[in-house]
Amino acid sequence: MTNDFAADVLICGAGAAGLTLAIDLARRGVSFRLIEKLDDPFRGSRGKGIQPRTQEVFEDLGILDRIVAVGGVYPKQREYADDGSFTDADVVEAEPATPAEPYHLPLMVPQFLTERVLRERLTELGHAPEFGYELLGFTQDDGAVTARIATKAGEETVRVGWLVGADGGRSFVRRVLDIGFPGKTLGVRAIVADVMLSGLSRDVWHRFGEGDMRRQISACPLAGTDLFQLQGPIPLEGEVDLSATGLTALLRERTGRDDLLVHSVSWASAFHMNARLADRYRVGRVFLVGDAAHTHPPTGGQGLNTSVQDSYNLGWKLGAVLHGAPGALLDTYETERRPVAQAMLGLATGLLDAMKRGEMRRGRDVHQLDIGYSESSLAVEAPERHGILLAGDRAPDARVRGAAGQSRRLFDLFRGSHWTLLTYGDASMGTRPGLRVHAIDQHGDLADDAGEFRAAYGVAAGDRVLVRPDGYVGAIVSVDDDAVLDAYFLQVGIVGRVDG
Repeated sequence: MTNDFAADVLICGAGAAGLTLAIDLARRGVSFRLIEKLDDPFRGSRGKGIQPRTQEVFEDLGILDRIVAVGGVYPKQREYADDGSFTDADVVEAEPATPAEPYHLPLMVPQFLTERVLRERLTELGHAPEFGYELLGFTQDDGAVTARIATKAGEETVRVGWLVGADGGRSFVRRVLDIGFPGKTLGVRAIVADVMLSGLSRDVWHRFGEGDMRRQISACPLAGTDLFQLQGPIPLEGEVDLSATGLTALLRERTGRDDLLVHSVSWASAFHMNARLADRYRVGRVFLVGDAAHTHPPTGGQGLNTSVQDSYNLGWKLGAVLHGAPGALLDTYETERRPVAQAMLGLATGLLDAMKRGEMRRGRDVHQLDIGYSESSLAVEAPERHGILLAGDRAPDARVRGAAGQSRRLFDLFRGSHWTLLTYGDASMGTRPGLRVHAIDQHGDLADDAGEFRAAYGVAAGDRVLVRPDGYVGAIVSVDDDAVLDAYFLQVGIVGRVDG
């Protein structure tokens, strides 16, 4: 990039999507600015579910242990009948963890705590959001984006290589680009509020009036806090009192209990549920991520997770292009991520319908472990495969043994900003900058003593598995297909072979 750029990338919006992208760019040595028009960090719990696939992303970014420490697992949900009796059930259908899928339970972490951990990680990497900085407008040409920013000291104009709109469902960036945001309002208006509350225990998620959209209300103890999150549908029109007095009255009316008392309100919002998807994720040098590109009803616990994974997909591609990869690599951001959002919108909308009937249960389909990019131009097989793992799939974890005798996880090998090539059996391979090569055989640096790698990857002797920086399988090729692998390396900017 030219020397007069204020940064390679300007990120507009310091929520979960913007922070994730900033962390990923920071660890790649990409210069950026992260601006947020709010004067202070968001302090609500709106997105509180961290799905298993996002837990894997957070492990790679170095924050999973901290995320678990500040949050917790979902409690059972207690559904009350009109006579005061109740039944307890799991919020999610639990499956045991496996070596290939080490995380199988969603975590409950209030959004403001998730974002706090992300900011702390960004600080460790030498960066911080600029709060109270608002994007006023921008133009772009073939070589740069020129942006006007309102700062605390006045207006400034900056030139950057790329602009990323992570600025929410009412995205200013999307509106300037004149990108359509079709979808529908789902006919449900609801409140969500973080409150101090007495009269209910903190060991279960209390749910009243299930299946009745006029009486339904729930109180979920927020892990890592002393707060409860109140949620419930409200009339489509009219004012709603979100004060402690107003929420106490609403809670007592819907539960029939006069022992419940809201003492204070930390944060509250009344909102219409929407399902919308941007027509495009990119115009020239400007991208949309997160809620700027898609908005979900909260029923599936998908919004924040899909947003984080947008940024995780875009980050390595921006870094690669800025370090010399072909610009066409960035086209794959939209082609890979937009279909995912479309599928997640369908899932969340279906769960909303189930919630209206009092029948909502969340299973494996919300975990996002089965999301993949098999139709992507970055998914290459030679020869074509018909088996347990295909190019474009999420790369499974597995336990292997290092040649020095210590146990290792594949996720440990993948962690970081590099590509990883796993060769199985007699399949030596030269190294390249940005690529780490591991040979899994009796003479390699790793051994598959328990057979977990072969079971998860379905490989034969001589196969090579190329894992992308975001933990998806880019290519699976046989020992006789070096030319295919060499062409792939050029496509993604892995150059400079060094035979070893």
